[in-house]
Amino acid sequence: MIFEFLITQRPRSLQGKRSSLRTWKNTVKTEAQKIWTGTLLSEDLELHLTLVYLYDRDPVDIDNIIKPIQDALVGLIYQDDQQIKDVQAHRRPLLQEPFDILNFPDLLRQRIYTASECVYVRICQSKTLESYL
Repeated sequence: MIFEFLITQRPRSLQGKRSSLRTWKNTVKTEAQKIWTGTLLSEDLELHLTLVYLYDRDPVDIDNIIKPIQDALVGLIYQDDQQIKDVQAHRRPLLQEPFDILNFPDLLRQRIYTASECVYVRICQSKTLESYL
C-alpha cells in the first residue's frame, strides 16, 4: 500500500452542483493532506484506487463519487489521474449489513464502531490484469 485515508463527510456526486462538487474536492484534498507526507508520485507509477463508501441513508451512486476523489488527489499524490489504472469501489449500508471487520483496515474498522458515514480511500501500486481476474 502506498497511502490510505478516511473522509468523514458524506460524499458529493459528480452530478451535483459545481459549487458543492468544488467544496467536496477541497474536503478530499484537505483530508489527504493531513496524512500524506510523501512527495508527488512518479508519473510512470501505475496505481490502484480503492474506495469504500459506508452510508446511513439515501446513498450517493458509487460511480459518481469516483471521479471527484480521483481529481482531488491530482497534484498532491499523483501527477495525473491517468495514473489510476484500476478502480475498486464499494457502497454498503452502515446499519443494515453485518460486517466481519477482522480483515478491515484499522481506519475503516474505527469508523464502523462509530456508525458514521465515511469514504475510505486507499491507493496502491497497480497489479497485472490477470491478478484481478
